[in-house]
Amino acid sequence: MKVLLHLEGAAVLAGAIWVYFGTLNAHSAPFVVLLLAPDLGMVGYLGGTRQGAACYNATHTYLLPAVLLAAGALLDIEVLAALAMVGAAHIGMDRMLGYGLKYPSAFRDTHLQRVGDAPPTSVEAEAAH
Repeated sequence: MKVLLHLEGAAVLAGAIWVYFGTLNAHSAPFVVLLLAPDLGMVGYLGGTRQGAACYNATHTYLLPAVLLAAGALLDIEVLAALAMVGAAHIGMDRMLGYGLKYPSAFRDTHLQRVGDAPPTSVEAEAAH
């Protein structure tokens, strides 16, 4: 099942790139600059793992790109659709690489896998229970 989730992320990444460049004919500079912008949600980890996971997850769900895409279509504002595609591309890229939504137990605990090969620390193991 994990392989399917990685492939699904790759498909979203490819589809978002195709729409961004092929359909919207948007410029490459904003795409490159904004592609990693959702990772700014990691700043929330300065407030602890629970707040960090909430902030990270808020910037790494398909909800915001879906809302931006719908607003762009309804209001006929292509820049909103382009931003939606950048967001979707970032999330798809993360999922393709195995980075998922974060659990509040630890940054490495995601809905796809535990990132990294180190075993959980005693604090992480205790928080998971």
